[in-house]
Amino acid sequence: MLAAAQRLRRSADFAAAIRGGRRAGRGAVVVHLLLEEPAQAMTARAGFVVSKAVGNAVVRNKVRRRLRHLVRPLLAELPDGSTLVVRALPAAATATFPALSKDLEAALAAARRPRRQR
Repeated sequence: MLAAAQRLRRSADFAAAIRGGRRAGRGAVVVHLLLEEPAQAMTARAGFVVSKAVGNAVVRNKVRRRLRHLVRPLLAELPDGSTLVVRALPAAATATFPALSKDLEAALAAARRPRRQR
């Protein structure tokens, strides 16, 4: 379980991260990372989107629990004020725990990389 201060709850927070953040997808997950300067001393926060395309309620909750467990240590590495939204793809339902971890870490690393100049 994430601490209350580390959870996204409002749909406006989810929308801000999805619209304004950097997006990167790998295998079973897509991450949206919004790096902001905190207005106050706010920790990094995370939210999860697991749609019905992933599976029934039991499968969706299992995927959400796995992702929450994997994100908890990664939040400490993000700068304060960051917002992370992790969206599970249908492949997350059948992914093993190590594969899900690898996909999440690779997607987060790609989202943190600076954008290249065009």
